[in-house]
Amino acid sequence: MQEEDLTMETPDGEQAEEAAETETVKEEETPQTEEASKEDKKEKKKKEKADKKQDALKEKIEELEDRVKRQMAEFENFRKRTEKEKTAMFETGARSVIEKILPVVDNFERGLASVPEEEKDGAFLQGMQMIYKQLMTELENMEVKPIPAVGEEFNPEFHNAVMQVESEEFASGVIAQELQRGYTYRDSVVRHSMVAVVE
Repeated sequence: MQEEDLTMETPDGEQAEEAAETETVKEEETPQTEEASKEDKKEKKKKEKADKKQDALKEKIEELEDRVKRQMAEFENFRKRTEKEKTAMFETGARSVIEKILPVVDNFERGLASVPEEEKDGAFLQGMQMIYKQLMTELENMEVKPIPAVGEEFNPEFHNAVMQVESEEFASGVIAQELQRGYTYRDSVVRHSMVAVVE
């Protein structure tokens, strides 16, 4: 009978030992799984932080790109505006110079017209005519052109009527006489022609 008891105790003892081992294994596993879950949480938090940082950086990049585009557009507009202003200033300066040269041209023409017939072959007069031609060529190269007047229909955009005359040669409303020549610069009037128009 004693032998039976011993044999019975042995399996129970083994079972108890196995149970104790499994408990220690469970105890050992539990802290590891808790640590793993903590690490997972930390990783998630890190990832979320990194995502937030990345989103913030993307927003900042987009904002900066938008600012750069706006500044580029502003610069382009400024460049175009300055170009226009430069051209306008050049045009204004050119017109101003032309307006000052025109009375010189008028005096040249009056002087050449007043030379008597017998002196027209003289070297001095020929020299003056060459200078006058050169001056007129340069004005033409600058796109300064005289306004046609005598025999033309009166046009208030180009002509300034200072008197009315009677004429058998020209019809009514036609320019019979040019008192002062007018000029255009690049298709805009620098000086109107002073004319006499047939009644």
